[in-house]
Amino acid sequence: MHTTPAPLPERTRALLFLNGTLLLAFSLIVGWHWFIALLGQLVAWPLIPPIELHVPSDSRAWRMAHMEAITHGLLLMGWSAGGRWLLLSPRQQRIFVASALTTAWLFTVPAAANALAGTRGLAWNNGPFPGNITANNIIFLFGWPPSSPSTSASPSP
Repeated sequence: MHTTPAPLPERTRALLFLNGTLLLAFSLIVGWHWFIALLGQLVAWPLIPPIELHVPSDSRAWRMAHMEAITHGLLLMGWSAGGRWLLLSPRQQRIFVASALTTAWLFTVPAAANALAGTRGLAWNNGPFPGNITANNIIFLFGWPPSSPSTSASPSP
């Protein structure tokens, strides 16, 4: 049976927009962690005096997590705004929304977890990178679904 393509329903577009907004809020939290990692302390003068805090300080990992959240948040918001012109069958709509949300969150959250754990999550058993192997492997598995197996494989020697 053939169904006529239709725009994304208002409720579905609202779901995409809400998740995009949550990702942008998440980027603010990650941005503060990055800020603390760069300075080695929480600085919110004149509200509170500087507080010494230890956060893993791999600036590349924090930048990656911060930008993943911003990029995917804006992408979901863009798909929400353009959803009225995106003509898909009901089945295609379900697949599109599920894959968009899965991809957005499973690219962003593992990147932040890598920054917090001091791992990279790019290869099983850390590959050539330092860090806790168990944390790396858990993060690697959560980040694997949105990426293709060929891009997440260990580098060849």
